[in-house]
Amino acid sequence: MVKLSEHLRRTGVFSMEEVNRVMPPPEVLKKGPVAVVECIQEIPCDPCHASCPFGAIKEFKDINDLPEIDWEKCTGCTLCVAKCPGLAIFVVDASCDGDDALLKLPYEFYPVPEKGEEVELLNRAGEVVGKGEVRSVIEPHKDGTKVVTVHVPKDMIADVRHVRVVR
Repeated sequence: MVKLSEHLRRTGVFSMEEVNRVMPPPEVLKKGPVAVVECIQEIPCDPCHASCPFGAIKEFKDINDLPEIDWEKCTGCTLCVAKCPGLAIFVVDASCDGDDALLKLPYEFYPVPEKGEEVELLNRAGEVVGKGEVRSVIEPHKDGTKVVTVHVPKDMIADVRHVRVVR
């Protein structure tokens, strides 16, 4: 069983130390889109592994294992993002020129953002940390979970985990 940090147990939010443990190294982030897993639940669950056509989410030794990603195999396709029932997977693409990056986040709320729309960027605690532009909204599995791609400053890729539509 994973030992939850005191901070996570008390707040329900990853500390920056915990975030840094799951984020790919800078050289991986610069190559192109790659999935990041912030799963903390050791429960019988493996749709992320089952949905990955590239074998980037390593096979589980036990159905209760936490997912691990082989970043060399990951293409950032977002199939695992849409299949994770805990909304604990997202994709980071920091290969863009300049100071901007793309985040591909699971989204299961209404209203659904639209391409080109400005949205509020939220951190893990639900606090507004900035504004971003929606680049696309897709529904890879046609089962309700959409993946919203949002344009964010590169220095915020470790902070932003959701968006809020403000119309």
